[in-house]
Amino acid sequence: MGKNRNLGKVVFFVLAAVSLLPFTSAPVALLLGVFFINIFQTKIERLPEYTKKVLQYSIVGLGFSINLGMAIEAGSKGFLFSVFTIILVFAAGLLLGKMLNIDRKITQLISAGTAICGGSAIAAVSPTINSTNSQNSIALGIVFLLNAFALLIFPYLGMYFGLSQQQFGIWAAIAIHDTSSVVGAASKFGDEALHIATTVKLARALFIIPVVILFSIVYKKETKVRFPLFIAFFILAILLNTYLPFLKNITPYIAEISKAGLKLALFLIGTGLSILNLKSIGPKPFLLAILLWILISSVSLFAVLKFL
Repeated sequence: MGKNRNLGKVVFFVLAAVSLLPFTSAPVALLLGVFFINIFQTKIERLPEYTKKVLQYSIVGLGFSINLGMAIEAGSKGFLFSVFTIILVFAAGLLLGKMLNIDRKITQLISAGTAICGGSAIAAVSPTINSTNSQNSIALGIVFLLNAFALLIFPYLGMYFGLSQQQFGIWAAIAIHDTSSVVGAASKFGDEALHIATTVKLARALFIIPVVILFSIVYKKETKVRFPLFIAFFILAILLNTYLPFLKNITPYIAEISKAGLKLALFLIGTGLSILNLKSIGPKPFLLAILLWILISSVSLFAVLKFL
């Protein structure tokens, strides 16, 4: 048993190193993680904590390759889409959840994850609505699975519909749940799409704050909402890149390191997609999540094709 565990750890670090290589794409990095956990089933201590840090540091690094003007333009164009789709998904989610007779808290968690930013939104909302670990696990499992699927298919859908870099960046930021899969899909589509998608998605993530406050009012619970500090550092990186010209010599290297870091984060996220864990999820929550995802994907695709 100990030998198998040691072998699993060796393979883990080898695959993690492979995910950093230039020829490894973001979808492949994710699939390497899925392969590892389902073949070796080796748990790595403190992995969620490391995953979160790698993702956040990489996103901050991407800020050094974004100009302030581009960020403002992308954020302003994505703002109205964000407000509309968040309201739409929550309304549709609560209605469909009631029609399908799904547990109310699972419905709220899936709706929050789909409407805003996947696992981060679920983690922020769950203590406010007093959801159980089982309810949280169901919502997170579904969102992570759909994230993986989105990362694989969205770049091809973007090419099929002839989306521009700007259109794809905004569409991915709105229609894909987690920031990690947004930047993974956008990085495969192009650098401009990556910059726009990252900016719009992080601006969208700030909607966690009013949503959590709203839930705390409904559930009559005092909740402290923390501002995501890494977003502030992301904004600072954009400002430094815009107003300190001498950084132009090193920002390309920071960008490349950050892209490699994003692939590593996707590999780590893939190690959380165990088939054994996903088997515990019932068909109705899956159906709800898929319907909401189709709704937000199709509405946002129509919007970017029509108005951008």
